[in-house]
Amino acid sequence: MHEGGPALPDLKRQHPEGGTPLPAMFPPVLYVPAAEDHPHDGNLTIQLRNTRDGRIALLVYSALDRLVRCCGEGQPWVIIPTPNLGKVWKVQRFDLVLLDVEIPEVYRCGGIEYG
Repeated sequence: MHEGGPALPDLKRQHPEGGTPLPAMFPPVLYVPAAEDHPHDGNLTIQLRNTRDGRIALLVYSALDRLVRCCGEGQPWVIIPTPNLGKVWKVQRFDLVLLDVEIPEVYRCGGIEYG
């Protein structure tokens, strides 16, 4: 996976147990890639990515057009208020958050290396 863009502090150390807050200029809502397999019970699975160094990353996008440009038009997504990232972390643990990262086409939803 391509890593780029600003990385936020490790949320395992900061959230939900309290710690370093997100930067003041961080978007108030985030567009977050969702898994392709939407369960029928109303629960949504957020798509997490493995980094080259073995950490689990939550990719988030500051605008819908950026998500589409960076993840492809076929990428399912959900809007999450930024303060709710801690709730997401409680359900699906991740090590870091990456903002507006472009995913190479082969790793995008429906790409050759996806999954």
